[in-house]
Amino acid sequence: MMEENETLVKEFVLLGFTNHPGLQVLLFLVFLGVYIITMVGNIGLIVLIWMNSHLHTPMYFFLGNLALADACSSTAITPKMLESFITHNKMISISECMAQFDFLAFSATTECLILAAMAYDRYVAICKPLLYPVVMTNRLCNQLSIFSYVVGFLHSILHVGLLFRLRFCHSNKIHHFFCDIMYLYKISCTDPSINILMAFIFSGSIQVFTILCILISYTCILFAILKKKSQKGRSKAFSTCGAHLFSVSLFFGSLLFMYVRPRSLQADNQDMMDSLFYTIIIPMLNPFIYSLRNKEVIEALRTLLKQIALPK
Repeated sequence: MMEENETLVKEFVLLGFTNHPGLQVLLFLVFLGVYIITMVGNIGLIVLIWMNSHLHTPMYFFLGNLALADACSSTAITPKMLESFITHNKMISISECMAQFDFLAFSATTECLILAAMAYDRYVAICKPLLYPVVMTNRLCNQLSIFSYVVGFLHSILHVGLLFRLRFCHSNKIHHFFCDIMYLYKISCTDPSINILMAFIFSGSIQVFTILCILISYTCILFAILKKKSQKGRSKAFSTCGAHLFSVSLFFGSLLFMYVRPRSLQADNQDMMDSLFYTIIIPMLNPFIYSLRNKEVIEALRTLLKQIALPK
């Protein structure tokens, strides 16, 4: 009888950052600018790598895949948020909510594994330079890339599938700007213990695996760099790894800060700021992190601009 009398929720309300009309216009302009920069930066980087034969190396192959994951991550969140700022309609259907989380989980998981593959690539390049062409073949690069996408797809489908066992019958208000899985657990009428356990096991395993791969790779790289007698060789090795290490620190640092802290100590506003950083800000920053101090990328960009500027 209780189940019959329950009114099941079919739509959620994404409360977002603010309901103030003036601030919503300002936020729309800010996030529209961020989204445009993100898409131009990441898609531009993919096109640049694809068009310039000098960038057809394992490092840039993984960088192109990282840019694709960043573009997908931002696209999963930003368009819906921009729509809510303009229309003042904060409603999102359950199917849209599931699709949004699925797309974001796929992108985030893929990015974790691509970052680990990039760390392994740097390890081989610095610690085993003579074997680099033999180890980092096109076949291995493709296998690592496909593995990242397949695991990302399966991981996201797993959690979305488990979400369908939950019932939402009381509150439909999500104190966030997107359908975060933890907030769906909070408003569920069904006990989400199984979902939380699966999230802890699978998401935790992926993060631990990727972080361990990165830590082991960079520990070996650090020892290899310290053994180099040439100061020029050390500087080159550090500059090669610096951008990737900075990107890894930002991405995993924000994820750990978001999900490892005790939930009771987290405020909704703080959660939103943390989520904003790894879903929107980092995808915008990554193309610049990898490009600004990279002479090969800058030179390739100059060449492309010259080709465009020259009359046919």
